[in-house]
Amino acid sequence: MTQKKLKEVVQKVLPDVDMVIGYRQGFDPVHATPFFVTRPEQIDELIWNPLCVHNLASYIPSLTTNKKVAVIVKGCDSRAINQYLQENLINRENLVVIGIPCSGVVSVSKVLKAVDHQIIESVSCENHAVTVKTSQGEKKLSVSDVSPDKCKTCLYPTPLVYDHLVGDPITSDKEPESVYDEVRSFEEKSLEDRFQFWKTELDRCIRCYACRNACPMCICQDRCIAESRDPHWVTQKTNQTEKFMYHMIHALHLAGRCVECEECTRVCPMEIPVAKIKKKINMEMDQLFDYKAGLNAEDTPPMYTFKVDEETIEEHEL
Repeated sequence: MTQKKLKEVVQKVLPDVDMVIGYRQGFDPVHATPFFVTRPEQIDELIWNPLCVHNLASYIPSLTTNKKVAVIVKGCDSRAINQYLQENLINRENLVVIGIPCSGVVSVSKVLKAVDHQIIESVSCENHAVTVKTSQGEKKLSVSDVSPDKCKTCLYPTPLVYDHLVGDPITSDKEPESVYDEVRSFEEKSLEDRFQFWKTELDRCIRCYACRNACPMCICQDRCIAESRDPHWVTQKTNQTEKFMYHMIHALHLAGRCVECEECTRVCPMEIPVAKIKKKINMEMDQLFDYKAGLNAEDTPPMYTFKVDEETIEEHEL
């Protein structure tokens, strides 16, 4: 039903925009892929189901400079749009937002693990469940069992900004205090254990920059510090020092800006939980500045302001 309503909205919106960014079936049954609709006959290819995992807001800054674009967003995706507006990175007049309340998406890697990485012949999604067919038979999986970590702490299943809403709003049943439970639990470990965890995880990094490329807030990719040679901040070496340097820079550049869509973790070919670093910084931003990224287009990110005396920060004696 939602997919039918979505196509009706796109049919209505398409004559007034240059393109609509949505989803269509990918290269195999378990993957959806971003789809750029420019002609009415393409609308029938649009899909909407728990396989639609990409944050399509990532395309907006580059496309809305000289085009009027419509984009389909979930709740977490919509936070990126608000963040763009806060930072004056997009022109709202060139954007039409089609919001879809989301009850959860799936992690493709978790689905593949659930079927022992067998070749998937077909996938059907219905009633918060995903039925996967392989040569060994069918397996029904609850979306909640194979969803990414972000869905387990999502407070905003209904988009925070939209021009058209497809479907009825959904209210989160999560407790706001629970969002950073995983971070707090991790911080109970000793400093040595935490350092060893990240040494082990980041040692697998192959410096492919997929996490940066998928991040909606990494908007300076053509001038990225990781690849700059003037000035030359980091090398292309794959030793642990350079890997740590890259990931710390990436995380700190997202301080007060990360919208917790966790695209960085989703696209990592080495399955490194890089979103954990950003979530830790988000928790600090919440505690120090009472600020969560992307909730209100009228807000000002904390790193965009300066106060001589910060009320919640104790200065060290010199």
